Amino acid sequence: MSGVTDKVVLVTGAASGLGLADAQVLIEQGAQVIMTDIEADRGSELAAQFGAMFLPQDVADELRWAEIMDAVKAEYGRLDGIVNNAGIAPIADIETTTTDMWRKTLAIHLDGTYFGCQAAIKLMKESGGGSIVNMSSTAALVGIPDYLAYSAAKGGIRAMTKAIAVHCRRAKLRIRCNSVHPGSINTPMVQNAVKQLMDIDLDDNAEKKRKAMGIGEPRDVAHMVAYLLSDESKHVNGTEMVIDNADTVI
Repeated sequence: MSGVTDKVVLVTGAASGLGLADAQVLIEQGAQVIMTDIEADRGSELAAQFGAMFLPQDVADELRWAEIMDAVKAEYGRLDGIVNNAGIAPIADIETTTTDMWRKTLAIHLDGTYFGCQAAIKLMKESGGGSIVNMSSTAALVGIPDYLAYSAAKGGIRAMTKAIAVHCRRAKLRIRCNSVHPGSINTPMVQNAVKQLMDIDLDDNAEKKRKAMGIGEPRDVAHMVAYLLSDESKHVNGTEMVIDNADTVI
């Protein structure tokens, strides 16, 4: 049996990329998964295919978080884990980032993660504890010039995660909080970046190019996420798990 068997886990941004891989691996390992995403049609279709629950969600909408948790409690009676994964990554440096771009990126990443952690802790306290996994990035550790807003947001998530972990430990809530920091992973976001910044199309001979460039697969990240949500990681708290094969450059 897996350490996530029968655990109730919510994954945001689950209709594509890392969130989708997280949901798939968790389902394969026996978890009860709630997938959320702003892409309602695609999310609903995928959830039906995998046997998961789907709820449409804009993670930057604070009021929607209360509705999401009410729905989870009504269906399952508890929440054991959450993966705050939803995000965007506009390509723009300090000179080309617009105020709207900056605010939207921080709203989805920072506000969304803050709302998600706060809402999850409230429900997890009722059921005796749980595990929070916040999706950050190696951009939080080194800063990527062409991803200014994204780097800033992911850095904020890294610090927020540690503050939440210490709070939950001091308050004896039995809730852990860790961040995951992928490097270059074969997701739509990275495919777009490689195309725009390097003029390389990963869809053309994708496997060969991916290996040559050292780009990982979404499931490489998903297995770490599953570990952090599992009972096996009960003493792992407030840490940052880097998944980049020793290469933080996109």
